[in-house]
Amino acid sequence: MNALRIAALVAAALASGLIGGVFYAYAISVMPALNQSDDRTIVGVMQKINVVIINPWFMIGFMGTVGFSILAAALHLGKDHRATLVWIGIALLLNVIAFAVTAGLNVPLNEQLAAAGDVGQIQNLAQVRADFESSWVRWNIVRAVLHTLAFLVLCGALFAAGIQHGKNAAAAAPAAGAVPGQFSAPSNPPTRPFSAQQNTAQYGGGQYQAAHPVQGRI
Repeated sequence: MNALRIAALVAAALASGLIGGVFYAYAISVMPALNQSDDRTIVGVMQKINVVIINPWFMIGFMGTVGFSILAAALHLGKDHRATLVWIGIALLLNVIAFAVTAGLNVPLNEQLAAAGDVGQIQNLAQVRADFESSWVRWNIVRAVLHTLAFLVLCGALFAAGIQHGKNAAAAAPAAGAVPGQFSAPSNPPTRPFSAQQNTAQYGGGQYQAAHPVQGRI
């Protein structure tokens, strides 16, 4: 069960980091480069990107930011994992907000750009660009920051889970060399009391005297 918990945490962290990285790449390279291009180029390129980005590799990571976080939270329910669950809950909230930004703000802008039609037939490219570019760039930065923060928080959750697992293992481990349910024998057996030894000597001496009476003097 512990392996499944860790696997879910790793999957959630990996998905958050990868998707945050994709949006980070847009923010620092793709959009700044397109900003320096003409209207026809930016509209045409973004229309094509918005089509090819919908692929299984992207969708697994994007949906996994929320899905894997929910799975990790469900597997860490219980008082023994409360500290880890707090970290996961914060990351889940960040990923849900980022997901909502993408679905509620960036995607409608993408659909608006696609609805403008073929780039060769758009009459007012400058207006189409103005309606899309600045808003899309701004919300892309927001979602990139949110997913990156979620990734960092999930790394904290992995650290907390490791500490908790170590504590549980230490508490469950029996004492070295001890058999559960039995008392271990002392290393040095107890010696008999001095009085007992003395009585034994006297008793033995009495037997010796009885067997060998002392001859009287002549």
